[in-house]
Amino acid sequence: MKVDLITAEIGSTTTIVSAFVGIGDSPKLVAQAEHYTTINLGDVTIGLEKALREIKKKLKDKNLDWNKFYATSSAAGGLKMTVHGLVYDMTVRAAKEAALGAGAVLKFVTAGRIKEDDIKEIEKINPNIVILAGGVDYGESETVIHNAKVFAQSSVNSPIVFAGNKAAATKVKKTLEEAGKEVIITENVYPKVDVLNVDPARKVIQSVFSKHIIKGPGMEKLDGLVDGKIIPTPAAVMITTELLSEIFGDVMTVDIGGATTDVDSVTDGSFEIQKILISPEPRSKRTVEGDLGVFINSKIVASYMEDELKSKFENPDVLLKKISPYPENEKIEKFIVELAKYCLSNAILRHAGSKRYIYGPSGRMDVAEGKDLTAVKYIFGTGGVLSRSKYNGEVLKQIKTLSVKFPNKLLPKENIKLMYDSMYIFAPIGVISLVDKESAMKLLKMDIKSLN
Repeated sequence: MKVDLITAEIGSTTTIVSAFVGIGDSPKLVAQAEHYTTINLGDVTIGLEKALREIKKKLKDKNLDWNKFYATSSAAGGLKMTVHGLVYDMTVRAAKEAALGAGAVLKFVTAGRIKEDDIKEIEKINPNIVILAGGVDYGESETVIHNAKVFAQSSVNSPIVFAGNKAAATKVKKTLEEAGKEVIITENVYPKVDVLNVDPARKVIQSVFSKHIIKGPGMEKLDGLVDGKIIPTPAAVMITTELLSEIFGDVMTVDIGGATTDVDSVTDGSFEIQKILISPEPRSKRTVEGDLGVFINSKIVASYMEDELKSKFENPDVLLKKISPYPENEKIEKFIVELAKYCLSNAILRHAGSKRYIYGPSGRMDVAEGKDLTAVKYIFGTGGVLSRSKYNGEVLKQIKTLSVKFPNKLLPKENIKLMYDSMYIFAPIGVISLVDKESAMKLLKMDIKSLN
């Protein structure tokens, strides 16, 4: 049998392979299989090959073939990045938005001139990519040039993306390249005061990531198998969230994974909040919570909710040792669901902005800062728990009460619509949309199911 397309989502916990036919006409998912991601065996392709063998069994064809093979990955710790800008609330924040939107896990952030201790920490982290920003266009340039010199003299060998003051670009590029560093110049993430321009940097980061993902264990073996570039799984989910916004308007996606919980929102917020917002936010925003995961980071989550777990389960410590992406009984699944509830609520709270008061000569004023989610009408769940568990609605409905519990947070209202990724294909849809948007949209409409 020959299918049109195979996609592989190589995650930190599981590797999911999906087979599609009818691409370009009537797209359809015909088979899906998964296996533990075999990072512990030093080769992620072992798990991939086992998932492919399972696909062949489901399709009852040992001679499975395909026209195209695409892949996304968040394995091997994800895309580690460090971000360095001028002023934290301006260029640093803009650079962070670009990095997170590209699917990065931020390991270190600096504002102003990089100090000796800073560069030692960066060398220790050994990031996949460094993003260097600073200054509006034709504004202050001394800081970013200084920081380029610091990197030039360091042992950091990561690609460096420059997304700062365009007037400093030539000097920065020369300084770094003379030191043997790889430099990619892109548009300033903060070209003017109160103007964010994160998309160009986000696309460059994704492109650089695809070239360096082969550093993961066994990833180099995929080079001859995969068509196109391997992109970060979180970036693919963000693309799908942007497709959802074309259908539904203001939307948010929550992806609860084994290692992290990611929140993607696509919204400009409400007019009421826009009037009092003290700094700009990107329309498409992603946050990643590296301490909120239901498998790899389950011990951390359990420590946050220790008393609650003890009140609901007789032996939470025993259950914690037994959890896996494939729970062996009902009790373990319910335990995972409780962890997922905590991950979802807290990831959304961290993603959302808030209202506060300031006092000036004319008295008290209402102001808002951070991402405004008050206009979001639909929330979509994806990831193992939210796509596969029969309790996914129980997890997602946590969002309905958050705005009442936290009235000063810029959260969606109680009447939000709950939806989920029923076929677990949000990442594949994001990849497919890059080559055939119409097919991706058709798959998306078939995939999403309501929980209201």
